[in-house]
Amino acid sequence: MLIVNGDTMDIITFVQQITERITALAWALFLLTWSVGWTIRGSPIPINKLKRLGSSLIEDSIWAAFWLAIGSSLFSFIVYVVNLITG
Repeated sequence: MLIVNGDTMDIITFVQQITERITALAWALFLLTWSVGWTIRGSPIPINKLKRLGSSLIEDSIWAAFWLAIGSSLFSFIVYVVNLITG
């Protein structure tokens, strides 16, 4: 049992809450990076190096979203199996 903010909770609930918060923060960071990348790439600035930076940000954010989705799904599956086992 853990005591958080005066409430008691089991370790599974605690890990789920922390994971949900981190996942939400990661998705927000993805959206920010993706939008900044498109803004830089689409800007009318004639600097090719800057436009390549925008393209790189877009590509990196899409890979991050892919792995975030895979990791979230895997963690949810593990939690589901643990809940089945523990009852």
